[in-house]
Amino acid sequence: MLSDGAVGLVAALVALKVIFGRTDLVEYVAFSLSLPTIWIIALFANRAYDRRYLFVGNDEYQRVLHSGLVLAAVIGLASYFLHLGVARGYVVIAVPIVTVYGIISRYTLRRRLHRAWAQGKCLRQVVVVGHESSVVALTRQLRHERYHGLGVVAACVPALRVGSPLAGMGILVYDNIHQVSAVVGEVGADMVVVLSSPELEGAELRRLAWSLENQKVDLLVASALFDVANSRTTIRPADGLPMLHLDHPRFTGAGRLVKNITDRVLAAIALTLLSPLLLACALIIRFGNGRGPALFRQVRVGQHRREFLIYKFRTMYTDAEDRLQDLRHLNEGDGVLFKMKNDPRVTPIGRWLRRYSIDELPQLINVLKGEMSLVGPRPPLDSEVDQYPADMHRRLVVKPGLTGLWQVSGRSDLSWEESMRLDLRYVENWSLTLDVVILLRTCTAVLRSSGAY
Repeated sequence: MLSDGAVGLVAALVALKVIFGRTDLVEYVAFSLSLPTIWIIALFANRAYDRRYLFVGNDEYQRVLHSGLVLAAVIGLASYFLHLGVARGYVVIAVPIVTVYGIISRYTLRRRLHRAWAQGKCLRQVVVVGHESSVVALTRQLRHERYHGLGVVAACVPALRVGSPLAGMGILVYDNIHQVSAVVGEVGADMVVVLSSPELEGAELRRLAWSLENQKVDLLVASALFDVANSRTTIRPADGLPMLHLDHPRFTGAGRLVKNITDRVLAAIALTLLSPLLLACALIIRFGNGRGPALFRQVRVGQHRREFLIYKFRTMYTDAEDRLQDLRHLNEGDGVLFKMKNDPRVTPIGRWLRRYSIDELPQLINVLKGEMSLVGPRPPLDSEVDQYPADMHRRLVVKPGLTGLWQVSGRSDLSWEESMRLDLRYVENWSLTLDVVILLRTCTAVLRSSGAY
């Protein structure tokens, strides 16, 4: 609220300075001093301070944007009916500034909080209720993905096996799921997450919600759905029973047409603008250390398992494939991919190209040809596809991408299973907005160069 108030004051002062000397400033000074309060009220009215939306997802930013639109409408209507005579120039300056700066300030606060979460600070204290295997999986995921801001402090399970992995996870474990309210009070938790459990449904779950209401503790009931975005789900009540309606992913239609056209247009523009850099890199690779062809060509598997020839700048010595078998025992990956941080087959120039993902730029040619997209799953080898479990073939229903969730979430530092899960999440929840977010996050991921080897 202090940040939003400061943003409102800055916007008012900037607008006041612009119109200074053009009109009577008495009314504007009074209005400018009240703008921070009006802005905070607009945010309250649009539930931008609701804890469910703060620091998580895009809903918070959408509510700030909506608050800016509401603020402009309210000022316009109030000026008309109350004859305030607020100049249009003042509104045109103040409202966009307060909206944009409001989003930026909240993003800054979010990044600061996420850094604290990554260090194990400021986490919400969570009690997880469910069967042992589900509790173990969720606890491990929340510890790995600190950006959720949830720290598991206790677990309630129907029965605890001897030698259970829960015993070594550093949390309190109770073998009773019917005394959750007492456990919450004992450990001082402020959130309860209930996983799918037949022992805790219907009336029992309702009574738990009542008891937690008295303790001012949030209750989350986990769905059995995996990696499905909110945009695809809606609640449809049937005789008092909340039914979760799941929309199908969209693989055709106007959105996909826009994506295909945008991919090719942006690829053509990027190739034109980057042509001096691409030419310089090609000459350096061709005549530099590890002389050989500038481009590396390899057959990859694309949409609907159609094969295509991918283009990349060559980053390894020309005998890299022949030396691979001698390095298999040094593989640092945990799946079908070969990963090695200090791979001796990579040339000095190649390490620099990989660090900033410049070696991937020739794939813009594949995007221009329609074989790839700017954003999508990683293009796999045919030998990798042969080892896919059945579920992983789902990622082949869309075009592979130059970048994707796997790249902006850790790149080569990710496990094979985790990178596959991110690719599936993208396929299931694709939207144009998600593509824009991934492209923007790609810029920061490349600059950090983490996981690039």
